[in-house]
Amino acid sequence: MGLFRTDHATLSDERLMEQIVRGDERAFGALYDRYKRKLITYFSRMLWNDRERAQDFLQELFTKIAQKPQSYDPSRPFSTWLYSVANNMCKNEYRREGTRKAAVPHLQAELIHIQPNHGDGVDKANFRDRLDAELDRLEPDHKATFVMRYHEDMAIKEIAGVFGISEGTVKSRLFYTLKKLAERLNEFDPRTLNHGTPRTVRS
Repeated sequence: MGLFRTDHATLSDERLMEQIVRGDERAFGALYDRYKRKLITYFSRMLWNDRERAQDFLQELFTKIAQKPQSYDPSRPFSTWLYSVANNMCKNEYRREGTRKAAVPHLQAELIHIQPNHGDGVDKANFRDRLDAELDRLEPDHKATFVMRYHEDMAIKEIAGVFGISEGTVKSRLFYTLKKLAERLNEFDPRTLNHGTPRTVRS
């Protein structure tokens, strides 16, 4: 029994999906355990930091997989297919809400370092609030690209696979967003915003 579970734990995502198509419940459980925490975090960040709603979306996503595992395209890496489905679910939710209030998470220190000058009295909490508001004005795909890159730690190539676009387009989205932030938040020293641009998008 233990060996059987170990075998499932070491199988690739794609191999697990093959097993799920054949009706293997253990394979489904292994895949769920592998992605549940990542997807809860992703849904929460994309859906107004609503943890309860994120839990609902996680269950809905895996219910879809359980009911129609054949909807997965085996020619694509499973993780990119999974995040593309998750992203489409979020976009549908935005439409249902009738507004794009999705709360994009605060960019972490490795993305934008705020280094206020001594005595300037910059309120970092105010900056974070403004940053959230400005990110909220972006197109949903640009917002999702940032969440995937800087919070899910997904590679440029993976994000390109999620959206079905080139790696260059992903990088362009990231540069575009940083440029807009620098323009709209210029009272917070846009030189600091621009300073982080090349390092973050090339890696």
